[in-house]
Amino acid sequence: MTASGLLSSCLAFRNDLSDGKEHGRRTREHRQALLAAINLSTLWDDYGIVGDVILFTNDFPRADINQLMTPDLLHQIIKGAFFDHLVIWVGEYLVLEHGESAAEKILDEIDRRIAAVPAFAGLRCFPEGRNFKQWTGDDSKALMKVYIPAIAGLVPRDIVCTFSAFLQFCYLVRCLFLTERTLQEVSSALDRFRIYRKVFEITGVRPDGFSLPRQHSMDHYMQHTRNFGVPNGLCSSITESKHIKAVKEPWSRSNRFEALGQMLLTNQRLDKLSAAREDFTSRGMLQGTALSAALLEIEQTALAADCDDNLFEHHDNDQSQSSIDSDESDSDWDDEPVPRREDDEPSEHDAGDEDRHADRAPRTYNVDGDPVEARDMLAHVDLAWRAATGYPRTLPELGDHIGQSALPKLVSRFLYDQSHRDNPHAPNTEDVPLAECPLFTGRVAVFHSASATFYAPSDISGIAGMRREHICATPSWRSGPGRYDCVFVANNDADGFRGMHVTRVRLFFSFSFQAEDMPCALVKWFSPCRRIALLGSYFNTMTTSTGMWIVKPDFDFNGRRSVGVIHLDAIVRATHLIGVYGESHLPPKFKYTDSLDAFAAFYVNKYADHHAHEIAF
Repeated sequence: MTASGLLSSCLAFRNDLSDGKEHGRRTREHRQALLAAINLSTLWDDYGIVGDVILFTNDFPRADINQLMTPDLLHQIIKGAFFDHLVIWVGEYLVLEHGESAAEKILDEIDRRIAAVPAFAGLRCFPEGRNFKQWTGDDSKALMKVYIPAIAGLVPRDIVCTFSAFLQFCYLVRCLFLTERTLQEVSSALDRFRIYRKVFEITGVRPDGFSLPRQHSMDHYMQHTRNFGVPNGLCSSITESKHIKAVKEPWSRSNRFEALGQMLLTNQRLDKLSAAREDFTSRGMLQGTALSAALLEIEQTALAADCDDNLFEHHDNDQSQSSIDSDESDSDWDDEPVPRREDDEPSEHDAGDEDRHADRAPRTYNVDGDPVEARDMLAHVDLAWRAATGYPRTLPELGDHIGQSALPKLVSRFLYDQSHRDNPHAPNTEDVPLAECPLFTGRVAVFHSASATFYAPSDISGIAGMRREHICATPSWRSGPGRYDCVFVANNDADGFRGMHVTRVRLFFSFSFQAEDMPCALVKWFSPCRRIALLGSYFNTMTTSTGMWIVKPDFDFNGRRSVGVIHLDAIVRATHLIGVYGESHLPPKFKYTDSLDAFAAFYVNKYADHHAHEIAF
């Protein structure tokens, strides 16, 4: 056992945890030497050791409890260092710097910014900002993803840099694969964090320094990784989930009086029910219902009776069939169409005609951010199973319907690109006269969503590391305003964000051209901004304080949003944009559904999930 303020695997004293030095580790031999030389009171006060308690591993020849301590991402880093330390320190800094009344106004502004974050697959919404009675680990994880843009412009740059270095450390140690180069990046992020956090000491928030066990635990992550492998989400929440099933839920079912016996009885009954279900399943007793079993038995009986009645008729047919010319028989087989299975996926042309398969059941998709078990490629994007209704079926009418009268011209230029995609010397599409571009006059189908499936082993994924998310382009989301998501679009072979564009999907549609399916997206373009000025503050393309890229909407020479048509294969996955607020204040009734239309520039949120962090560097 160890006292509060000390680490069970480190020899550092509770008042000497902030320097990042190597203090050595606790061992069984060291503990035995202390027990022999120091009294129990000093052992507890100085070393945090309960001397009259014998550890259960004490007599194990090859088990040292101090070496078995693994990192805990949830309580040490996410809830500990992030929320219990850094987020609380921001509030204390604002009170010291601006006074309690002004600090409350700034914190309210931070809450409005957090509530104004656009929706994104798998991202928790905070309609009231940080105002929670009780914060859970999931709340802290979600807040980490959106907190930096919310405080940028309201607190000093060094505080923003502190959060940026801390999140860089968190996301790096969470990766599924860690190389020596990655560990060097982890060490560099940790060094920057130690440097920038001094702003809290200088401003009086932490006048006694940073001798904090949870922040000191970050010093041991690299060695833990070498000892045990990558943490990859390892934390005590794994065991806490069992604690909920075994303790909390049985407690809630008890009458609170002498609850232990009731809880044990509840767990025994649940175990027996689980065992009975496994046994019934193995016997086939839980397949279907009593009604379906009775209907199946009737059907099988009727089928057996039909087989008996037609036995001789089938025999006669077999005899006469042998006299049929073999060539004619082969010809008949060749001309017979292959029947389509009910679970066969239709082509985009079939999906575009809702009348042809309106009676078919929609395909069941995983919800946003769910793992996918199969893995057939690293990434692919598919349109929704069912086409949307109520849209015109020709390009001119569809363009007028959505307010994009240039849609037929955009499709023509898109088809020119597709027909010359293998020609490296083809001219820029914008330089080609429209009369030389292919003309499409057929029917189109509109879709309100697409699913992106990609390899993201560092996030919650299937056994093959695949993950699926939905990309929405719908005029009404959950009976409210429309939702038009942003996506990464592949641009070139450069690494990270330099090899991608950011666009916002206005429309998913599909058509067939020259016997080839063309799943497309009408998108609005964004470009990285080299340097922008917002209310006297200047931001570079990738700000050194936030560590995130900044993009701005593109406009044509008429001042309208720059749009284009791209093939669905060009989309990498969805991306999350958060407005660059600067020093401005949001209106009290500002809605998150208006965010993507309200700002002059946006952060590319690489902290939306771990896969985004890996590709948007």
